[in-house]
Amino acid sequence: MSLKGKTAIVTGSNSGIGLGIAREMARAGADVVLNSFTDRNEDHALAAEISAEFGVSARYVAADMSDGAQCRQLIETAGGCDILVNNAGIQHVAPIDAFPVEKWDAIIAINMNSAFHTTAAALPHMRQRGWGRVVNIASAHGLTASPFKAAYVAAKHGVVGMTKTVALETAEEPITCNAICPGYVLTPLVEAQIPDTMEKYNMGREEVIKKVMLERQPSREFATVEQLGGTVNFLCSDAAAQITGTTLSVDGGWTAL
Repeated sequence: MSLKGKTAIVTGSNSGIGLGIAREMARAGADVVLNSFTDRNEDHALAAEISAEFGVSARYVAADMSDGAQCRQLIETAGGCDILVNNAGIQHVAPIDAFPVEKWDAIIAINMNSAFHTTAAALPHMRQRGWGRVVNIASAHGLTASPFKAAYVAAKHGVVGMTKTVALETAEEPITCNAICPGYVLTPLVEAQIPDTMEKYNMGREEVIKKVMLERQPSREFATVEQLGGTVNFLCSDAAAQITGTTLSVDGGWTAL
């Protein structure tokens, strides 16, 4: 599944799932553009590390995914786009009648609207190059729901719906659009939550992971960022050329329940 010669833009990729995906794409030979809303030395250092490790071009472009104009400018600043991975996202948990309006607006903007803006800007580049892949990182919550996550669930369902529309609009072109729907993924952020959860429930590490954190994930195992990166690489391969407009769950059986 070589991606040599392809340029991949991954939004929200200076940590966690996005960084894991970018690294796996670089491992497969893609030139990568990392992104987040910050513009720190360590952000650019991350790109330099990926470039040195995998022998590809890697750079960091700051853009706020809550701002539609900056989303579109990210694509133009990158200078080309064969593969677009819409990964940027945030979360807030609250009952709907107490959900802060500003949190709702931010989640919808970053988790859903950004994918509209980046995709709209990227498609002309893909058409010019005669090939393209759009991969939207949705969620198990793009297919099901949980209480107290109204904005996140709404946004991820919206991303799944938009994925299908883009796929139909590009169906006769060498461009595909799919959504990956992860369950719980082991990221540094999640890892940092484990000790506090152990203390709260007075449980050992493995017990709190299986009985509390992964209660809804039948495999009782986290997905890894490397697995998600491998799934993205598969969707970008020739083997997946006729896979478009669908969702691929990486959720340990969550949505099979």
